[in-house]
Amino acid sequence: MQRFVTLFVVTLVIALGAARAQQRPPNSVPLAFGMSADQASQSLGVPLNYVRGTPGNELFVALPNVRGSVLSRRSDGLYLQFGKGRLIAWKGDWGTIPQ
Repeated sequence: MQRFVTLFVVTLVIALGAARAQQRPPNSVPLAFGMSADQASQSLGVPLNYVRGTPGNELFVALPNVRGSVLSRRSDGLYLQFGKGRLIAWKGDWGTIPQ
């Protein structure tokens, strides 16, 4: 009986963690080309950190906020390239788990 209860609790925790990880904030919009740095930061829900570049043509990195999440071990960044102040490219994928 104790083994069943333990298995049930573990399954429940994993299911709730997976469901929570896939939820988006209700006011967020998807990341899209042409966004400004402020719009991209709001879309991702994290601040952008300057990496290099001249004003208007910068490369930023957004680090996922996973503090407090027991089941997540994400530490990679999403790199965002801006040209003329607008988002022109990004590299990285927060939707996959590295193997």
